[in-house]
Amino acid sequence: MSSELLAPLDLAFWHLESPAHPLHLGALAHFGPPPAPTAGDPGPPDLLSLLARRAAAVPRLRTRVQDVLLPVGGAAWAPDPDFDVRRHVHEIALTGADFRAEATRLAAALMERPVARGLPPWEMYLLSGAPDGSFAVLVKLHHALADGMRAVAIGAGIFDEIAGGRPTAPGGRPRSVPHRSRLPGPGRLLGIARDRIGDLGRAVEVGASVVRAGRLDARATAALAAESSGTRRIATATLPLDRIHRIRRTSGGTANDVLLAVVAGALRHWIDGRGLPLPGADPRALVPVSRRRPGVTAGPGNSLSGYLVDLPVTEPDPAARLAAVRRAMDRNKAAGPHRGAGAVALLADRLHPLAHRFGAPLASGAARLLFDLLVTQVPLPRSALSLGGAPLRALFPMAPLARGQSLAVAMSPYGGHVHVGLVADGVAVPDPEDLAAALTGELDLLDPLAETRAGPARDTP
Repeated sequence: MSSELLAPLDLAFWHLESPAHPLHLGALAHFGPPPAPTAGDPGPPDLLSLLARRAAAVPRLRTRVQDVLLPVGGAAWAPDPDFDVRRHVHEIALTGADFRAEATRLAAALMERPVARGLPPWEMYLLSGAPDGSFAVLVKLHHALADGMRAVAIGAGIFDEIAGGRPTAPGGRPRSVPHRSRLPGPGRLLGIARDRIGDLGRAVEVGASVVRAGRLDARATAALAAESSGTRRIATATLPLDRIHRIRRTSGGTANDVLLAVVAGALRHWIDGRGLPLPGADPRALVPVSRRRPGVTAGPGNSLSGYLVDLPVTEPDPAARLAAVRRAMDRNKAAGPHRGAGAVALLADRLHPLAHRFGAPLASGAARLLFDLLVTQVPLPRSALSLGGAPLRALFPMAPLARGQSLAVAMSPYGGHVHVGLVADGVAVPDPEDLAAALTGELDLLDPLAETRAGPARDTP
């Protein structure tokens, strides 16, 4: 496998990271017990060895970042000549009475720690020790390695259903695919020139939108504001997918609109529960948008844009909150993912590698001027998944916190539920469990059948 230059956005993520602000994605996957052995069956597999073997067979997980001479300031993915999967895959036996709660607390501690930068930037942990034989796997992938959709494609390599059909070269080393290219003709060159001019125009437009969208006050961030402590707290929630679709059918819009409204209402109740005043302005969420085309195999690197959405926390009526989210998302979609301040990630493509290398300290604190929290949805395969025959029960995605950010909300539909992972700064948001519980309460407020069963639900004044 030959070297491959980091895409501009990957390079940005690589340089934006600091020891106190690691930029890795994560996922905490919970599995049921492996199937009981039958007569003549060799017994359950060694899960740690199985996990290590499958991870080592994923080509991207055998590469590390190294500097290159050209372009100046650039970096490339290159095979790690001393790759040893045992440096990346570990087992931790838990002993607490509540396995899931202990796994979540441990995941928070592990997510605080940056991945090693001199090695392929990823880690996996097998969390064992549940009395019934169930277990969990924590996966950490540096954001330079993959965006959410690509991370799913990489992480899926550990599952039985995907690993069984992956071709490898002798010795378990994946085959590299030769790259073929040819010089474009004059017509194609003219088309490329037009595209570049168009890209530059969009970049100027996005840059102007970023300046206009920047907020110099903290009216909307009082409940989430604190100097980044480098600590992490994690909480999880599970929402029934059929209820979300029922709300969508009743109110219109998309399932993602409903989930954004649920987050807005949960924030309102959480702020009220802490005895804090509602913000003077609604908090703004960055909603990442994949630029990958449906049906096209995910390529390497990050391919992201984003929308900015003011979450209507100050609106007391749940139905009006959902309507406000729908209107905001409709405006974003009409403009498209290449316009507006939310498309700030596209500016990375227009910067020289040296700008990423030396401008990262200045840019790292800019996130708080544009948005207050991250809300992202990570799609998973719809088919049932397993590891060593043990069925996947839940997968809670975890998004990174940029400098100055204190909350990231990531959601993944799987198995009839939406699994929500909340990653919070441990000082700014010391009680993410309360926020996770508020998500379920907000779903009750929006669900017409829940209202019929329990009587009219009312929001806090």
